[in-house]
Amino acid sequence: MALDRPTADRPTMGRGHAVCFPFALTGGEMRTRVLADTLHGRIVQVLFTEPGERVGLPEFGCGLFRLVFEPDDELIAAALSYTVREALDHWLGAEIAVDGVDISHDDGEVRVEIGYTHKADRVREALRLRFREGSPWMTG
Repeated sequence: MALDRPTADRPTMGRGHAVCFPFALTGGEMRTRVLADTLHGRIVQVLFTEPGERVGLPEFGCGLFRLVFEPDDELIAAALSYTVREALDHWLGAEIAVDGVDISHDDGEVRVEIGYTHKADRVREALRLRFREGSPWMTG
């Protein structure tokens, strides 16, 4: 039996798209999402995974949530900025170049801004996150 190949009536997934998570079919076709959205998701995974949390990959992550419980201190924010940059360089360095990491901590709210460049097409983007103790993180 021949392998199924894309045809005019069964196109392949377009460039710049990835399979959605969780996997699902809509109208008999795979749901997809824009690759930039999946990259943002992978950055968030690196940021909010505590080292030792992931089974089989204990060194993954940088533990950004720890900052909420730390005192408001410039030295801690600088150390965490370095940790974030190193973790992103290590885990996503084949896809992005980190241009800058800015972390601020005020009244229990942590704001994180990461500037990065896609290595494939040299497009610059930024990801902004904010979160506070006891509440989910938000973008923007």
